[in-house]
Amino acid sequence: MSISQLARSVVDSPTLRLNEEARLLREKGQPVIHLGIGEPKNKTPITAILSSAAKLSSGDVKYTPTDGLPSLKKAIIKYTEENYNRVVAPENIIVTSGAKQSIYNVLFSIINPQDEVIILAPYWVSYPEMVKMVYGIPVIVTPEDGSFYPRMEDIRETISSYTKAIIVNTPNNPSGVVYPPEFIAEIVEFCEDRDIYLIMDDIYHKLVFDGNIAVPGYHFTNRDIENTKVLVVNGVSKLYGMTGFRIGWVIANRRLVEVMTNVQAQTTSCPAAVLQAAAEGALTGIQSIVESLRLTIENNRNVIMQELKSFNEVRVTRPQGTFYCLPDFRAYSNDSVELSRFLLKTALVVTVPGKEFGMEGYLRLSYAGSVKDITEGVARMKWALDLTSPREIYIGDRKIIRDWL
Repeated sequence: MSISQLARSVVDSPTLRLNEEARLLREKGQPVIHLGIGEPKNKTPITAILSSAAKLSSGDVKYTPTDGLPSLKKAIIKYTEENYNRVVAPENIIVTSGAKQSIYNVLFSIINPQDEVIILAPYWVSYPEMVKMVYGIPVIVTPEDGSFYPRMEDIRETISSYTKAIIVNTPNNPSGVVYPPEFIAEIVEFCEDRDIYLIMDDIYHKLVFDGNIAVPGYHFTNRDIENTKVLVVNGVSKLYGMTGFRIGWVIANRRLVEVMTNVQAQTTSCPAAVLQAAAEGALTGIQSIVESLRLTIENNRNVIMQELKSFNEVRVTRPQGTFYCLPDFRAYSNDSVELSRFLLKTALVVTVPGKEFGMEGYLRLSYAGSVKDITEGVARMKWALDLTSPREIYIGDRKIIRDWL
C-alpha cells in the first residue's frame, strides 16, 4: 500500500489512542481509571437536548448553509457581545464540526508552504500536527524560566520573515494556567504591529477558578473586526460539557470567513443540523449550567491538588482553569511515554505523556471525572511509583503487591 508522505508525517492522537486502550481494558472487565481525557461527567443541558430533539422530530434534517444555521449564528453573535464586548455580523462567523476543525480551517486558509506558526509550550497536542498538515512549520517556544507562562522576549527571538501566525490557548491545555492580561495585551499589540495572525483558542475561557479571568484578546485592540489580526475560536464542547456534539466556530473578517467557507464546502459540507440545533439550545438556554460545571471542576481541582501532595517528589503548578494539571514526574522517570504505559499496565490508570505537549518528564492528569476516580487514581499512581507508600493495594476486588521497588 502506498501512503502519502504527508500522512506518514502526522502522528496519531495520544489522547484518542489512550482512550481506545482504556476502552478495550474496560471491555475485558478491568477497573480502569481514566485521568487522561478532558470530558466532564455532567449531563447535556436540557435545552440542548430539547432543541436537537425538536429538530429530529420535525423530520426536516437536511443540509444547512455551509457556514452554519442563521439562528445559531444569531446566538453566537449574542454570546460574543456579552462575553467579548464585540458586535459582529453573521458574515464574521463560520460554524464548524468542533473547535478542532475551526483551527484547521483557519490554518488551511492562511498558511502557505514553509510559513511558520509559533506554538507556545506546553501546547495542545494537535497544534503542531495540524500545522504540518497544511505544509506549515510549527515553531515551538518554551519558556526559558521553566514555568508554564510564555514570555514575549522568547517569542520575539523566534519571529522570522516566515512567521504567519501565533496560537494562544488560555486557560491552557495541558497546564491549566491562565496567561496574565499584560501578556495578552503585549502579544496582541505585537501581532497587530507585525501583521501576524493571533489565533485565540478560547475553548476553556469560562472554566476558570479562584476569581481568575481569561481576558479576551479583543480587549486589547482598537481595530474593528474587519481589520484586526485577532481570530477567535470557541465552541460548546468544554463550556457545556457537550464534547460529543462537535460544534465550534471562528470569528474573523468577512474575507477569511468566505475562504474558510469554501474550504469547508469541499470537505465536510456543513456541520450536522441536529448538532447545530443542540448548540443553539445550549447558548440560548439557562446559563446556570456553566457555573455549576465550573464549580464542580474547581472542586475537583482542589481535590487533585490535595491528593498530589502525598507524593514526595512531584511538583505541580496549581491550575487556574481547564480540567487539567501537568505535574512534574521527572523524579521517577524522564520518559513520560514509558511512565504513562507503566501506570496503565500496573495501576490501570490512564495518563497522557507530557512529551506530547512539549514537556517531557511531565504527565497530564485530567480532573474532569468523579472525585472517587481522582482520589483512587492518584492513590494507585503513588502505590506504583512511591517507595514510601504501602506495598499492597486493592485494584477492583484484587489485592496486588508491588514487587518492583
